[in-house]
Amino acid sequence: MLSVKILLSIALLLSIVIPFAAYAIGEKSRGRYKKALALNVIAFFGILIISQIVLFSSTAMAAGTASSADGLARGLGYIGAALATGLSGIGGGIAVANAASAALGAISEDQSVLGKSLIFVGLAEGVCLYGFIISFMIIGKV
Repeated sequence: MLSVKILLSIALLLSIVIPFAAYAIGEKSRGRYKKALALNVIAFFGILIISQIVLFSSTAMAAGTASSADGLARGLGYIGAALATGLSGIGGGIAVANAASAALGAISEDQSVLGKSLIFVGLAEGVCLYGFIISFMIIGKV
């Protein structure tokens, strides 16, 4: 009988492979691709979260040296640091995409606005750096 870890690993790999295989076979219409991609993201991250809960719940109970409140606080601290980095990266990416495309359009019409447009793109990139710094501050406290 396969262990739970192997089954979760197989499920995680299948959540990646199956939607891309369906797309490669011929489901290339625009609406179906968006649905397949959304299903892929939901399935992948759902299985990833469930597998992390299953895998780390057994090791946290086996440790026994730290209290459960200590382990929970440390785990939530790491989740907070990961969310700070990940969400600031996503937000910064969206901001840079919008600011850079607008800056390129403005520069193509008038090249004297290059400096002003670079400032706005740099400010959008700063969002990522702030999230990264916050995550280091959180990890430093954990």
